[in-house]
Amino acid sequence: MSDSLKKPKIIVFDLGLITDYTLWPFWVDTHVTPPFRKGKGNEVVDAHAHPIRYYKDSPEILKNLVDEGYEIGVASRTSEIKGANQLLNLFGWEKYIKYKEIYPGSKTTHFAKIKRDSGVDYKDMLFFDDESRNIADLTKLGVLSILVKNGVSHAVIKEGLAQFSRK
Repeated sequence: MSDSLKKPKIIVFDLGLITDYTLWPFWVDTHVTPPFRKGKGNEVVDAHAHPIRYYKDSPEILKNLVDEGYEIGVASRTSEIKGANQLLNLFGWEKYIKYKEIYPGSKTTHFAKIKRDSGVDYKDMLFFDDESRNIADLTKLGVLSILVKNGVSHAVIKEGLAQFSRK
């Protein structure tokens, strides 16, 4: 991307994390069973030894965004706080995430804390989520919010960054 394009200061992903279909294809609090651990071949598994998968582009997207100078946050309304944090750790993604808001409640509360902790205004944030209600709530605050229909991908990120640069 050219330096002349407008860029977000913080990019936030719903983990749904673990409760959704943004970075991985399941809800942590209903579709898998914590605790999570490393299984055979360094694969992440749940308590029943079922493999835990994420969308294939997710790790590379997080790494590339951080390498390009973006700050990354996650916001999740899950009640499975420990499990969400376990997965971030086991997948090796914690190193990319500067802001973590993982607890039940409103996404507007999560973003208010990210705004407070970062000093970054809502208009300088970009958000990816799979739930329309969260998109609507954060759009009202001035956060450019992108609805993710089939998981995060390089194409989804590219389009979100393009939308941000045009706003």
